Amino acid sequence: MNDLSKLIPAVILLFAVAAQAHDYALKSLTIGHPFARATPPGAAVGGVFLTIRNQGKEADRLLRAASPVAGFVELHEMTMDGGVMKMRAVSGIEVKPGATVELKPGGLHVMLEELKRPLRQGDQVPLSLTFEKAGTIDVMVYVESMGAMSHGN
Repeated sequence: MNDLSKLIPAVILLFAVAAQAHDYALKSLTIGHPFARATPPGAAVGGVFLTIRNQGKEADRLLRAASPVAGFVELHEMTMDGGVMKMRAVSGIEVKPGATVELKPGGLHVMLEELKRPLRQGDQVPLSLTFEKAGTIDVMVYVESMGAMSHGN
């Protein structure tokens, strides 16, 4: 067996680990597993979901998001009111010290509006998140299946 054939399993393992490692750090914040659901052709909107963990001693607040795949991006909350689903934009999302906030289907999320192209399963799209205290971080959003409830599902 030559030296190259010995490296192939190690390289495969490295890529597998990198594919699963999908966390980002910004000061005291950790952004975990950003993902979006695939959209049907012609869809004008798409949702992005992720977790934000604050390991600091003071609260921070997600103020806005931006992505080149959308005309504009808003922070949203989905709620049920008397059996009716309601979605509304929110001015920010607070992350208290020591807390984790989950942006997930059916709750808080990032809404990509006026999509410039469909989000296709397997794609990756850039997203910038701006926090009141920690600043701005660029993350890569993995596009999962249309019904995905979490990254990797």
